[in-house]
Amino acid sequence: MRHIRKNFSARLAVAAGMLIGAFVTLDSIAPTVHAAGGQVTDPTGIAPDRYVYYPGTEALAKDEIRVVACGTGMPSSRHGQAASCWLIETGNGDKFLFDIGTGSMANVVAMMIPYQYLDKVFLSHLHTDHMGDIDALWAGGWTAGRPNALRVWGPSGATPEMGTRYAMEHFLKFVNWDKVTRSYKITPVPGQIEINEFDYKGENIVIYDEDGVTIRSWPAIHAGDGPVSFSLEYAGLKIVFGGDTVPNKWFNKYAKNADLVIHEAMMMPEQWRDLYGQPAQLAWRACCEFHTSPQSFGKIMSTVKPRHAVVYHFFNEEATRYPIYEGIRETYDGPLSMSTDLMVWNVTKDKITERMAAATDDAWAVKGTAIQPPPDKGIPNPISAYIDSGRWVEGFQAQDEMLDKYMKENNLQDQDWRPAMYEQLKAK
Repeated sequence: MRHIRKNFSARLAVAAGMLIGAFVTLDSIAPTVHAAGGQVTDPTGIAPDRYVYYPGTEALAKDEIRVVACGTGMPSSRHGQAASCWLIETGNGDKFLFDIGTGSMANVVAMMIPYQYLDKVFLSHLHTDHMGDIDALWAGGWTAGRPNALRVWGPSGATPEMGTRYAMEHFLKFVNWDKVTRSYKITPVPGQIEINEFDYKGENIVIYDEDGVTIRSWPAIHAGDGPVSFSLEYAGLKIVFGGDTVPNKWFNKYAKNADLVIHEAMMMPEQWRDLYGQPAQLAWRACCEFHTSPQSFGKIMSTVKPRHAVVYHFFNEEATRYPIYEGIRETYDGPLSMSTDLMVWNVTKDKITERMAAATDDAWAVKGTAIQPPPDKGIPNPISAYIDSGRWVEGFQAQDEMLDKYMKENNLQDQDWRPAMYEQLKAK
């Protein structure tokens, strides 16, 4: 049991508290939702109605979408809540990451998805709590088997320097040492980033249309020009992700007729002030001038009328949850989830099933079917002759017996790198 997240029981209790009112208003919740797995009729069988999601154990139907909250919190990450990240899986096998905020990759990895499928990222804007783990996805996927470049979609800015292309190109400059050395030691292709920058002013424009999945974008209003909101449509279903935004006319227009709508609602001004340590003059602006307040969130949902609403972007705990919930309920009485990390929604035309994921703290990268290309022999060695001359021969020879065995087991005799290295070191 040590592999299962230690506070999972506590998370289930929290989830129950977060869903106040949701069970009685969401028509898609099964009658057995309160039961511990439903009725067991066979002493050697399984509980028939699982109220938790075990990553990697359930097939997704062709006409189904699964949404996983991999980050629901704030810029100052907590152990239990990373910054914004939403994994959307469609029944055709596609996986999409909407935002990849700081700390979120640990939750993404816990979903046990091969990295070859985690190559599509859609950024709502360029604050670090929405893109800060791009480095972990980029390098983690590269070292764990992704065969191709990471694909990133994101908005332009008021100037080129404020857009996604500039951010990603300069990210690659920031990680240049990492990129150069891994390109030589592993293979260069997965270290590249395919940048797809689109016009942030575009209203409901199609920015992705492949294999039955259509993703659209429209402007959002946050801390400057550039932020956007997204919709994803597949198999007659529609998921909307608002990113960071204040109430705006575009969201009211284009988020309608959605099955699941994910939108921020910030902590109340007094919570910003008393719990987050902000001065009073910033607390009420952060809540309500460049973010969305609970009351405004409720008004938005009452306007767009989703099958189910999901609120995020606050630290979800006893001190915050109930005032935020009550603020939302002032203006919205529909189905609602007060999200936290590892909450999961399965969406079909008939129902929306909500659960918590029982995720491991010790997830390995899961092997897929892809094979990375071999190293490029034309890339110069980034280790100089001076540094190379410092290798300690006896230290390397200590592992020879172990490596000889491994080489024979894996038929690597023609790739043995040691003889040439030993000869070179002896010559020095």
